[in-house]
Amino acid sequence: MPELLELTPEGLYCRAGDFHVDPWRPVPRAVVTHGHADHARPGMGVVHAAEPGLGLLRWRLGTNQALQGHGYGTPFRLGDARVSLHPAGHVLGSAQVRIEVDGRVWVVSGDYKRDEDPTCAPFEVVPCDVFITEATFGLPVYRWRPASEVAAEIRAWWDASAARGEAALLLCYALGKAQRILAELARLPGGLNREVLLHGAMGPGVAIYRDAGVVLPPTRPLSEEARGKDLAGALVLAPPSAVGSPWMRRFKAVSVGFASGWMQLRGNRRRRGVDRGFVVSDHADWDSLLRTCRATGARRVLATHGNTEALVRVLRDEGLDAAALKTELGGEN
Repeated sequence: MPELLELTPEGLYCRAGDFHVDPWRPVPRAVVTHGHADHARPGMGVVHAAEPGLGLLRWRLGTNQALQGHGYGTPFRLGDARVSLHPAGHVLGSAQVRIEVDGRVWVVSGDYKRDEDPTCAPFEVVPCDVFITEATFGLPVYRWRPASEVAAEIRAWWDASAARGEAALLLCYALGKAQRILAELARLPGGLNREVLLHGAMGPGVAIYRDAGVVLPPTRPLSEEARGKDLAGALVLAPPSAVGSPWMRRFKAVSVGFASGWMQLRGNRRRRGVDRGFVVSDHADWDSLLRTCRATGARRVLATHGNTEALVRVLRDEGLDAAALKTELGGEN
């Protein structure tokens, strides 16, 4: 019996439906899990995606890209395949792809997390025969604390920086991470009354989340007009690429932090050369990866992009048919 999904040079291909899932090269029909650049790439014919994520896809892929939106849990046909999209809890509009052909069900998780997040729909366990899981943080050392606690730490660092006459510059990814941090800051006491400044790369994504109804604190772009202005006491969000660029010259005194799951390891903080590391990730941690694979009821699990070996070994010890699946996926965390 043929596989529901096969690996081709363009990516994961469903022959029964004649479409690819998160292809890394142009194809006529793609089902895309979310808007991060390693999953949503330009040049596709038609892209099918969850409706809440269409705004991000237009931003990332351009207005000329043909997009077909689908409600979460609403089945649609592609060839002989019955397809539906289900919340992945990763970023706004992120989805798992459920594919059913002749009674067999495969689920491609895309990127996902199980932690509560005010910026996107929570993860939904989708029963299946074969589950393709990410394994970005597939090692036991990666276990997350609640993001609300990390947000309180970020604000305490912001206040301490202000007391020293410094700006607090927080490096984080522009799609998903920045908006989640802002939303968590907004939930703290008085959080809706404290303005946050944004690097230019952050603005479009923040606007899309606001338009989707996500509650965020007031923000303002840190424009060229701010050059030479004393930014002491400000919290500024910027992408990691800002460090080392001429953009940094505007800061007279600054404390630099980095928000990422990779900050769980002190060595990563030292290599980044930052003053503070804040552990917050939009991917599942070790415990969440294991409980999700178990909860799907899948007899077969394929682990991709990340630390696959440890996850595969534990699942095999539990009697599952588990293996690594090499793809060109990866990216922001």
